[in-house]
Amino acid sequence: MADVNGTWMGTYWQYGNPTRFEVVLVQSGNSLTGSVLDDSYLGEAKLSGEVVGRRISFTKRYFTTSTDAVEYVGTISEDEDHIQGKWKINRWYSGSWEARRSGESLSLETKNKVENKVPVVSGKR
Repeated sequence: MADVNGTWMGTYWQYGNPTRFEVVLVQSGNSLTGSVLDDSYLGEAKLSGEVVGRRISFTKRYFTTSTDAVEYVGTISEDEDHIQGKWKINRWYSGSWEARRSGESLSLETKNKVENKVPVVSGKR
């Protein structure tokens, strides 16, 4: 069985548009829990699911922005550093997604971009 514990950076596609996300996965045996932060207005979500062999499946539920559960299924690479799969909401909405292990976090990356912003200087000396 694959080990998916840790922080992953990913992208899902809806209507051809990519949305980045950060997911922290906590695996205990086959059981899976975790949290998700989307880089969009959807915000934070929780997840629960399972890992069987190299197959991962989980349900994502947003805290405030949407009442619809998002079902994810995917395949974990042999080196356990990449996941690729499909997501769906009911029967009407679906797309692909992928994630890679990461030492960075989306919230930290955003904070660093803001803190390291270089001021624009008009005119020359």
